Amino acid sequence: MTIKQETIVTPRGEIKMYTLVNACGAAVRLSSLGAGIVSLTAPDRKGKMADVVLGYTHADDYFYDGPCAGKIPGRYANRIARGQFSLDGKDYQLAINNGPNALHGGPEGFSNKLWESEATDSGVTFTLVSPDGDEHYPGTLRVQARYTWSDTNELRLDITATTDKKTVVNLTNHTYWNLAGENSGTALDHELQLMCSRYLPTDETLIPTGEMAPVEDTPMDFRQPKRLGQDIRQDFPALNYGKGYDNCWVVDDWQAGELKQVASLHEPTSGRMLEISTTQPAAQVYTGNWLAGSPLNKGGLRPYNDYDGVAIECQGMPDAPNHPNFPSQVLSPGETYRHTIVFALKTI
Repeated sequence: MTIKQETIVTPRGEIKMYTLVNACGAAVRLSSLGAGIVSLTAPDRKGKMADVVLGYTHADDYFYDGPCAGKIPGRYANRIARGQFSLDGKDYQLAINNGPNALHGGPEGFSNKLWESEATDSGVTFTLVSPDGDEHYPGTLRVQARYTWSDTNELRLDITATTDKKTVVNLTNHTYWNLAGENSGTALDHELQLMCSRYLPTDETLIPTGEMAPVEDTPMDFRQPKRLGQDIRQDFPALNYGKGYDNCWVVDDWQAGELKQVASLHEPTSGRMLEISTTQPAAQVYTGNWLAGSPLNKGGLRPYNDYDGVAIECQGMPDAPNHPNFPSQVLSPGETYRHTIVFALKTI
């Protein structure tokens, strides 16, 4: 394993970049801006390398980008209805930045922060301290995100957090994948499988109703591999609301702390396969329905188009603080929030 470090000076501060190259020549590039994945270069079935992560021409473009490309959103990833929740009888009002709701921790969320960072033998550790009242969340939250990269092309993300006051927290990674290569066009020909027999129906603003509905006989059924684009144009509420998939699936037989595979993504032409395992109870699948108008892609050739990538965000459930039947996302002093996501690149 070799790790190269560089510093990029921007008007908003210095971004540290780390490039990790394994024994096979496959590489991951990580950024201190949002503790993000900037690129991942992996071989296809013939050994040809390609970058399979969507991203931008300039490091500065990752600040306040709408897609949240590759980064860790927080303090609460996904949506909270009307930006409101209560803890121990006290009401909290967050910034509204997605229709009537709060999204990804707010306009100044974790994805737009410069994290502290340090290289280790096998990866990089990013740390962030979110003060009490940051984006109106209670408690000083101390977060650590540790990425490790293996010689078998597995990228592991271990996230931990502690607080000095009861708060809510939901952390994930928001990478967009296109296994044919980041500039290859639509990802709707990728085949997705989810180890999930239920999903969360939502209202038209993508807030869960509280129901965990079966996927059977709906376009939400990915229990067997299926092209992302196969059913995306069906007249179905979940697809109409988001102009495609922007929905949360419930992991089958989830047990707290247990690492299990929840998704596989396959691109038939290249033969690349991405297997995703996690300890999280849910996975949000977003087919890049609003990527158009993004900053220029890595080659500086064009902005991405809608559906050029797919994000599979392993996380707690959206709006969980307002749904007692969802796994709790409350963190108390003396407890440690601890979750893992593993992205394993293979070929078939």
